[in-house]
Amino acid sequence: MTIKRRRPKPLLIILIIVASITCVLAGTIIYWMSPVNSKSNAQIEVVIKPGTSTKEIGKLLKEKKIIKNQLFFQIYIKMQGKSSLKASTYLLKKNMSLKKIISILEKGNNYNPDAVTITFKEGQRITDYCEIIAKKTNITYEEAISIMQDREYIKTLIDKYWFLTDTILNEQIYYPLEGYLLPDTFQLKNKEVQMNEIIEILLNETKNKLEKEKEAIQNNIHEIITLASIVELEGTNKENRKMIAGILNNRLTAKMNLGSDVTTYYALQYPMKSDLTKEQFETINPYNTRAINMAGKLPIGPICNPSISSIEAVVEPTISEYYYFVADKKGNIYYTKTLSEHQKKVQEIKDRGEWIW
Repeated sequence: MTIKRRRPKPLLIILIIVASITCVLAGTIIYWMSPVNSKSNAQIEVVIKPGTSTKEIGKLLKEKKIIKNQLFFQIYIKMQGKSSLKASTYLLKKNMSLKKIISILEKGNNYNPDAVTITFKEGQRITDYCEIIAKKTNITYEEAISIMQDREYIKTLIDKYWFLTDTILNEQIYYPLEGYLLPDTFQLKNKEVQMNEIIEILLNETKNKLEKEKEAIQNNIHEIITLASIVELEGTNKENRKMIAGILNNRLTAKMNLGSDVTTYYALQYPMKSDLTKEQFETINPYNTRAINMAGKLPIGPICNPSISSIEAVVEPTISEYYYFVADKKGNIYYTKTLSEHQKKVQEIKDRGEWIW
């Protein structure tokens, strides 16, 4: 007896296809409507001039990385009948949804003419931050540095932020907040802003960025931020930072010196613009991982303010059998397993004329 299989009814097939398309379309719309970066609270200036078309506004917002898709912006505006976007100067954020952004553009100006935009870059030190603050505000460099070293003020911040611990109060640490002021672009109300206001704006942004990693890092936050600060200066992208983080872990486990030159520069508070002498590299200092007494040890604290990418690299490093790495002046990084292999690679780089100095 032959059993005949029933063929799916055309209507059922059509319904399944329609349902699938609908789900995909709904997911796409939700994605395009969502913020570009829900963690970024930095304000970005957007100038919309009179007579600017919806298409041009969409292009501008996409260039500023405030929306995800220019075409969807135009379609959404048209479908919602939002034809009265106002020309003005706006301060928008990447953590705003498309609906929120359009609502602001409909209402008009939220611009503060006295606002000051200030940018802190990945890998900069507290001293760099204070120089930038002194240039952008009425706070002097000396005032900024003084507050950054005020242990009594720092104690009040430790009570307020979960990622700040008593460890940073160690007297050998140059600047207690080094490493904890994650870089970004910020909008300050005016040049009369107070230093403690700036610090807490930065710490609030750090809190937002670290939230996703809180469970993984809160029990040894100081060690993770310290290692991330080295990874930030030794690496150039997400992948090689993960590799470097793994290599540094290998060296710590083997009770070897980290031997990171960037820690020596920080120990001496020198800019990384020229080579150091043998004597300088051997300086005994709790930050200097080249020193003879630093086998198996991290620096006493962070040596710069790292990006969230470097922190993530430390949380999830690449596992390897490498113990050494070296970079050339082009930014290429080479990994080796033994000291002899490392020395050979260093000589090859020098012979090619690609040594960093």
